[in-house]
Amino acid sequence: MNRFTSRQLALIAVFAALYYVLSLITPYIPAIGIADIKISLEALIATVFGILMGPYLGCITAFTGATVAWVLPPSGMSPLGVAFIFAPALNALVTGFVYYKKWKYAVITLAVLILAFLLLPPSQPLTEYGYVGGLVVWDKVIALLLIIPTVKFAKYLSSSKKLLPILFFLIGFIGNQADNMWGSMAFAVPVVYNGIYGLDIETVRFLFTVSPLVYPAIRIIQAIIVVIIVIPLLARLKNTGWVWKEETIID
Repeated sequence: MNRFTSRQLALIAVFAALYYVLSLITPYIPAIGIADIKISLEALIATVFGILMGPYLGCITAFTGATVAWVLPPSGMSPLGVAFIFAPALNALVTGFVYYKKWKYAVITLAVLILAFLLLPPSQPLTEYGYVGGLVVWDKVIALLLIIPTVKFAKYLSSSKKLLPILFFLIGFIGNQADNMWGSMAFAVPVVYNGIYGLDIETVRFLFTVSPLVYPAIRIIQAIIVVIIVIPLLARLKNTGWVWKEETIID
């Protein structure tokens, strides 16, 4: 993609604005043990960006929307949220890779994020604190393992209106886990957990292990909402020229 077309720029602007509006009206879920970190439920819309716009435009749009939401009120460029701006962009990127038959890049992206987390201080040394990494990444590993079967059985799942929601649920779960993996990785960096939040390493390890089932449950809820949004939206936009014109896993 050498340059943006006027239609692509319009899409980026409209959807980035939508992201910001959703950030104003969508309730936040405070992270367990640290209220300063809030889980942004509107970030699930990045999955829709990846499906409608492809991995690259979707990524740019999600990043733009998240940046606008961070710069403008009520965030007002708070340093508490700066490390997590790119999380929705990873969601759109991985989602787009899966949906537009670039699944190998999705596997690589998510695998690198998982590995990077395991190499950061909260999980090191693995012989002593590997359980921290395990409790954080187990659901992301499931998402990683789901990529290939999702792609392999996509045409079968899309052949029935009853099965189609399963396909988009899986895609939504994978994309939102990529978002979550970036957030976990960013928080595991010393300049973030200590420099921004003023937490010591033992507190961080505790926060990572206190609720290994809550965050996966949130990603499941987000994936369900993705299904509710994306199926009727795709049906309406399919022949309008607004959806990225590349071969998908259901073509």
